[in-house]
Amino acid sequence: MRKGDDVRVILNVIWLVLAGFWMAIAYVLVGIVACILIITIPFGIASFRIANYVLWPFGRTTVPREDAGVGSLIGNIIWIILFGWELALGHLVAGVALCITIIGIPLGLASFKLIPISLFPLGVRIVDSDEAHASFAA
Repeated sequence: MRKGDDVRVILNVIWLVLAGFWMAIAYVLVGIVACILIITIPFGIASFRIANYVLWPFGRTTVPREDAGVGSLIGNIIWIILFGWELALGHLVAGVALCITIIGIPLGLASFKLIPISLFPLGVRIVDSDEAHASFAA
């Protein structure tokens, strides 16, 4: 194991119990609704992708996609109106609640870190943090 992996695992397990599982359920429910509506299936796929990220956020981050264009922008606007603001509000409330204790501060910060992708899920990809740092260093 690399240095820091133990801390990531511990934080991810605590996150999963306190907030990750519940937020992932919210994303899965949104994904199911989006897929039922047929025309919003791309939003459903994005929601399932984010649900995976929300379950285990430590050690992963988001980076912009190079091929994202106007379609992603329009899709993100529609997403915010239909689903995004509610999910972002959930992350905000969870983040504030987690930051009440000293031990919960890193978890609250992780919840705040998830707000941008809950608002703008299209045009980004989820990658390992080490991969993101390596791509920016090159």
